[in-house]
Amino acid sequence: MSSDSKMEAGSKVRLNSVQGEFDGLIILDSNREVVLRLENGYQARFLRDEIKSITVLKGASTSGREKTTKNPSKEQRPIPGMPIISILHAGGTIASRVDYETGAVKAKFSPEEILEMVPELSEIGNIRSRLVRNMMSDDMRFAHYNLLADEIKREVESGVNGIIITQGTDTMHYTAAALSFALENLPVPVIIVGSQRSSDRGSSDAALNLISAAYFIAKSDFAGVAICMHHSTNDDECAILPGCKSRKLHTSRRDAFRAVNSSPIAIVNYKEKKVEFIPETYSKRNAERNLRVLHFKENLKIAIVKAHPNMHAEEIERFSDYDGIVLEGTGLGHMPITKSDEFTAEGEKIFRAIELVAKNSVVVMSSQTIFGRVDMNVYSPGRRLIAAGVLGNYSDMTPETTFIKLAWLLSNYTKDEIKEKNLIIKNFRGEISERTPIERDGQEWL
Repeated sequence: MSSDSKMEAGSKVRLNSVQGEFDGLIILDSNREVVLRLENGYQARFLRDEIKSITVLKGASTSGREKTTKNPSKEQRPIPGMPIISILHAGGTIASRVDYETGAVKAKFSPEEILEMVPELSEIGNIRSRLVRNMMSDDMRFAHYNLLADEIKREVESGVNGIIITQGTDTMHYTAAALSFALENLPVPVIIVGSQRSSDRGSSDAALNLISAAYFIAKSDFAGVAICMHHSTNDDECAILPGCKSRKLHTSRRDAFRAVNSSPIAIVNYKEKKVEFIPETYSKRNAERNLRVLHFKENLKIAIVKAHPNMHAEEIERFSDYDGIVLEGTGLGHMPITKSDEFTAEGEKIFRAIELVAKNSVVVMSSQTIFGRVDMNVYSPGRRLIAAGVLGNYSDMTPETTFIKLAWLLSNYTKDEIKEKNLIIKNFRGEISERTPIERDGQEWL
């Protein structure tokens, strides 16, 4: 076929160019360029003047277009004895695939579409699937945590054996912490799943993450909120990570999520059909638990203020009317509050600003080091912060979990209760470790 001929999107072709010979599916065929999806899953663009020839191997009518499954979904025809797993979608790339007619990535949410994308799920359980929200995770607000919590309660009351939440990875650790606090007496597992690589890439982690989460629900007795993502860069294992003790630590690696000051709950190897629990004790299922949703107040104003060199008091003062502030201090929980020479007079102003804000708001310390525990008793500036009303001493929560916990406390307790009872360091959902873990094989395991 001449390179001047136009081909329908979805056609399988063999393209011969100055770069070599390539087989793939047509995504775009324009006067300027041809875009193929190669057999390895990656896209390649070829300028028209570089193309020697294109041969159609299979037309779009029989290849490339999405096929509609003829089999009824598991929700329509459940198999007795298999667990019921509900997938609630809140966005992200995990439920998406390429539409070769347009070259765009389209989201798929119905049970039929999910089983077509990841057929292994039909071997694990009876799959329900529906859309709650389709959004970027950066846009999530407290109202969305309430919405998800209510939808989870609805699924639990319908009798499901477990729930998977799909969303974007950027704020997944915030969502995991929020649902951990909002869902009291959770009798089943709620596993939050995302993907670092979109489904149009050969290196996508979407399928294995989703399969591993479903397999963990089906084959374990765990109850609670957790994250399921790749355990390494290989396509072999996924880690089940604690909802309040995890963080995204890389922008793009498939194993970007890691337990912080804790261990993974379990490692799932679906290919070998193995679930290995790490801690000896963990929250287990109990059908007699009465799930209670403790919502977030949606109009709360809470800030995270990061300590840094050359800081100014105005950075604290501007939040004087906020309900709460998380100070992301350096090291053991430090802020630049000391006047040590002629250049550091601002330190005293920063201290007075913290002291003033702490009278009307709840101010909590966390450490920007991520790993380790806050200890403001070691140095005198830390002791001054405690005296000024800064809470959080001896906490080993991440700044993100500290932010979510503070919001949840302010939603369900008065400011006076939080301060007088020092609720920020009360362990509600396993968010504070009893002891600092040690390193083992490069992982922060107990």
